[in-house]
Amino acid sequence: MKNSLNHMEDILSRGISGFHQYVLTEPVHLSYVSENLCAMVGVTEQELLSESEDLYLSLVYPADRDRYLEFLRELKGEEQTRSLEYRLVKKDGTLLYVKDTAVSERREDGGLVCSSVLVDITEMKNENRNLRFLSETVPCGFLRYTCEKQPKVTYINEQMKKILRIPEAREGELDYLELYKDNIFLMVPMEERRRLARYLERVYKADAPLAGEITVLRCDGTRAHIFGWVTKCVNEKGVEEFQTACMDVTERHQARKTHENKRYLKALTEIYEKVFEYNLSDNTVTCLYSNNSPMFKWMENIPMQMEEATGKWITGTVAEEQREEVSAFFRAFQQKKLYQPGQKPPQITYRAKSSSGQVKTYNGVFLKMEEDRSLYCCRCVSGAQEAEALRSENLSLKENMQELFSHFAEGIAAFRVTEQDVTPLYASDNVCEFFGFTREEWLPLMNQRTPLKEFLARGNASYEKVAELLRNGEAEFTYYDLNMENERRVKAICSPKSSSVSPCYVLLYNIEETASAESKEAPESPTVFIRTFGYFDVFVGEKPIAFRNKKSKELFALLVDRRGGYVASEEAISFLWEDEPVNSVTLARYRKVALRLKNILEEYGISEVMEAVDGKRRIVTEKVKCDLYDYLSGKEEYAQLFKGSYLSNYSWGENTLAQLMGRILY
Repeated sequence: MKNSLNHMEDILSRGISGFHQYVLTEPVHLSYVSENLCAMVGVTEQELLSESEDLYLSLVYPADRDRYLEFLRELKGEEQTRSLEYRLVKKDGTLLYVKDTAVSERREDGGLVCSSVLVDITEMKNENRNLRFLSETVPCGFLRYTCEKQPKVTYINEQMKKILRIPEAREGELDYLELYKDNIFLMVPMEERRRLARYLERVYKADAPLAGEITVLRCDGTRAHIFGWVTKCVNEKGVEEFQTACMDVTERHQARKTHENKRYLKALTEIYEKVFEYNLSDNTVTCLYSNNSPMFKWMENIPMQMEEATGKWITGTVAEEQREEVSAFFRAFQQKKLYQPGQKPPQITYRAKSSSGQVKTYNGVFLKMEEDRSLYCCRCVSGAQEAEALRSENLSLKENMQELFSHFAEGIAAFRVTEQDVTPLYASDNVCEFFGFTREEWLPLMNQRTPLKEFLARGNASYEKVAELLRNGEAEFTYYDLNMENERRVKAICSPKSSSVSPCYVLLYNIEETASAESKEAPESPTVFIRTFGYFDVFVGEKPIAFRNKKSKELFALLVDRRGGYVASEEAISFLWEDEPVNSVTLARYRKVALRLKNILEEYGISEVMEAVDGKRRIVTEKVKCDLYDYLSGKEEYAQLFKGSYLSNYSWGENTLAQLMGRILY
């Protein structure tokens, strides 16, 4: 027994970091200090032990002493465990950051003693201090987040909060910071999440930093564009994590985007007679280019109410027998039902009055520029073109351009071409690379005429192919893409060249990607199976959904229990928090739960199984398979599914359980 006690003494002195013991009755003083505490601060045991005063207090950094004394006063109040971070001044004058975890307990004589353990957190504090310094001196956002499949944010600096416009959390309101911390993918739009996941995967596997630009969602609903670096490292706890430093480049992005849009518009006007911008957010339509048509010239760049302006145009110009068809086309666009994943941009052929009063055949197409902004482009087609369009589904020149712009390939260039010479006017970076030039090498060429064969000598395009392109308006090329590390096939489209001084517009797009998008059928929605008999669970395919929030799972169970009926917010709250009233706090809490449910369904690719209208939610029963629904169908093959247990996780399921039991008895 004595040896055992001696061994315990050795553990306290050497094995437990910074162990010491206080007597909390006046005068407060240390009654025991361990060897590793003395080594930690560079003093001897005699320099800390005294029955008349607290010598340890003299080691506490002066600016932290008031907080430390308050810490001791709280420990003297009752038996408890408390923690405090503060600084110690070592004997050599250096600072030591420690986390002090103290446990106070009452002795047999009624006095309080306190056992304390210190953890050295100096390295972590210095690292965070460096981050704070950078944050204050450089306008960069900083993030640290885990390397999990769904990364969690462990550190976010003030500049990053400003970029994301994260408001201070108030009682009864949604805490956006906590949402972002729980899942970093919530910071980016849905269409960017897969790209971010692949980006992080590359960083993790390569174990090397990468830089890039991405769109993020601000808390006020707007979007920002950030450029930053991601690196993988090991934190102070020995755990792998990602670290990101980034800057807000939204203004630069918008300026570049405006410039690119002008270039796209200029190229489009070489092909189409009229170009209109349809903005679903503002519910407006604006004529951007009218080819000097007296019918539209006067209204160029003037936003008009979308439905009214479109309706007047259809009624006033489109042939009577086609008005309903054209109206349905534009109605589907306004309802966001026109674009289909993996398909060509939506287009329509119709007959309408021209500016001269003649009825001609027109072809129109919607090109998606942003989520809520599209360009409607149209032009008159000749009789031969019209017949060909009706006979064939193959891509024509205009369709190729539509496909290109809809995917924002930025494969666009303009040239002034004579019989033997070429002068490039402008080009996107990928076109420069295709012709074998860097952006820096391309710029001087814009101020001189270069022999065509010399210009083509460095790139992937042969003189014969380019001659074919200029002659026929299109040609195909094969080249090795160094970035993709594979061979790619592209098609080039050339606008008609009307004279030696007018520019030719050349556009490139990847044939394989377009062909595969057209040949593939729309992917089937994953099978969703819901189990209610017994414990509640949801399966996508054969994989169960790992709900990270219990209330989100319970809300989904409630929707399932309602069998397709809408559940209002107030009603849901009465089930999820039975003992709490409906007020601003519980409504905010419910909105957070509903948002998390929406996010988890989107994550598993089954967002369509839940529908929300004016704050009410329901499950779309026809898009799920559920043992309850099968059993209630009355079909003989499902008669044995119910075994007397229903939604065992939730007490409110007893009402439906009683109905099911009554069904058996009946």
